Amino acid sequence: MPKLFTDPEAIAEYIIRDVGTDLVVGLPLALGKANHIINALYARAAADRAIKLTILSALTLEKPKPKTLLEQRFIAPVIERLFGGYPDLAYADALHADALPPNVKVIEFFFLAGKWLHVPFAQQHYISANYTHATSYLLARGLNVVTQLVAKRAVDGVTRYSLSCNTDTTLDILRARAQGAASFKLVGQVNSELPFMPGAGDLPAEEFSAVLDSPATEFPLFAPPSEPITDTKYAIGLHAAGLVRDGGTLQIGIGQVGDALAQGLIVRHRDNAQFHAIMKRLGNGTEPLPALETGSFEQGLYGVSEMLFEAFLGLIDAGIFKREVDGVLLHGAFFLGPKSFYRALREMPASQIARIQMMPVSFTNEIYDDEDLKRRARVDARFVNNAMMATLMGAVISDGLENGQVVSGVGGQYNFVAQAFALQGARSILTVETTRQAGARTQSNIRWSYGHETIPRHLRDVIITEYGVADIRGKSDADVIAAMLQVADSRFQGELARQAKDAGKLPKNFEIPAAYRENFPERIACALKPARRAGMLPSFPFGSDFTEVEQRLIPALQILQDAQRSPQRLAGLLWQGLTGRPDAADRECLARLGLDRPATLSERAYRALVGAALVRNRMV
Repeated sequence: MPKLFTDPEAIAEYIIRDVGTDLVVGLPLALGKANHIINALYARAAADRAIKLTILSALTLEKPKPKTLLEQRFIAPVIERLFGGYPDLAYADALHADALPPNVKVIEFFFLAGKWLHVPFAQQHYISANYTHATSYLLARGLNVVTQLVAKRAVDGVTRYSLSCNTDTTLDILRARAQGAASFKLVGQVNSELPFMPGAGDLPAEEFSAVLDSPATEFPLFAPPSEPITDTKYAIGLHAAGLVRDGGTLQIGIGQVGDALAQGLIVRHRDNAQFHAIMKRLGNGTEPLPALETGSFEQGLYGVSEMLFEAFLGLIDAGIFKREVDGVLLHGAFFLGPKSFYRALREMPASQIARIQMMPVSFTNEIYDDEDLKRRARVDARFVNNAMMATLMGAVISDGLENGQVVSGVGGQYNFVAQAFALQGARSILTVETTRQAGARTQSNIRWSYGHETIPRHLRDVIITEYGVADIRGKSDADVIAAMLQVADSRFQGELARQAKDAGKLPKNFEIPAAYRENFPERIACALKPARRAGMLPSFPFGSDFTEVEQRLIPALQILQDAQRSPQRLAGLLWQGLTGRPDAADRECLARLGLDRPATLSERAYRALVGAALVRNRMV
């Protein structure tokens, strides 16, 4: 049985005494980190240079850090409400400050998107890895401790612990230990907010060497609030929803596109006529793909996804996930989401939660173990994942920049692309927003070429932007380029076509069909407006931890942020705000930011700008 501790320093002392001073510690990805234990180990190493501490992990979660006055006033109360009491990870703070002790090394294979750009130590010690390869890399480095947040339950007086949110690599590592291929101590930290998930991650106490269990070390789970879904993301999600086949299998990657896809599927299932109408408006008169799926879900879907999030529960509630595989609707490897998501899992009846099974990443992301069973289960699979950029010839950039800086990581994306080519009837769907802002400039995310690739062009399949679907599997380079031009932003189509022609990859007389030359953001907004106003495409389809006032403020603050790129637009907002009078609802929003009674010149300016942005948002 494990040794039980109530003090983090005491369990750290036990680990060092039992394992030695050369510690190679594995932390689960994202939510499952045992913060108090790793902080205590870090403190010991920082105080004693004889201790060598190597931390191996991924997706280190950090509370938001506002920069501007408005950000501070808007987000600070949200941070306190949602993250108050969440213990910061000491090693992350030291990395940002470039103050990591020389005897401590932090190695990650997946970053929280954009958080570690231009942090030299983090960039230099990043391991580029498929998610399914992480286990072998951990073991090769001599992993000797795994610390993990766990849920606890007594069954007939016998204590059991659930790996809950992170069965992903831990179960694969435990299997290696059971086979004699690894030797490490599994150390748990109990958290009562963590749902007790049944299945393969429900472990007997004797699997653990030690457990930290005390009211003093309880903390609120990291719960990032759902972000509002923009028109661009809704358009992408709706296009993807038209490719999901009834009776099939679905995987969804991280981000708001996943929420948009899920809501699109729900609209398609519950109000098929409206879904047809939305898709017709989005299509702008172009013919739909022959493979477009628009019917309701009579057979239903089975879900298998490395990450689970709240939208998956919405798909179960809507009766879309109803195709069972061995009594299971949904297999996942890790989860992360808002407080309502964790609460829903905790309160779910045993008969329902038994149909959601947490599995190792080797199960969700690969088909090699029990291959025959997986092939029978994963019929007509659609693997939907996000990307940053794509090239005209179908290569995709998802994890890094051409100068070598890592934005996030490969994670499971390559795994699911490979599955799409290995499974009969499966498709890999990669989603890209066509443009991004770089200061005052708008840049195309569809490039002729780029000096870094995550998914090479020989694995090109389906790429979706807000303007449509490029079905490019098995197509010639010229046909792929033509298809990609059709889903690019029209402000950049001409230059992109010229580059392709100059390279000899398109005929000199090639012309983009007229129907695809109206790819502008205004068309997307116009196409979605009727459904937006009818409440079918809400900004927060699966609920929100933001208050109603905060939900009104978010789009207004976005309008203000966009206006800052143009001095003329900013001046127009300022004048409108100075000459207008806010109504009661707007005054409530201004009070939320502490701008109801401005005391300084800058506060008066901010009050005017925010007030005008609130009015503009109502006019959209």
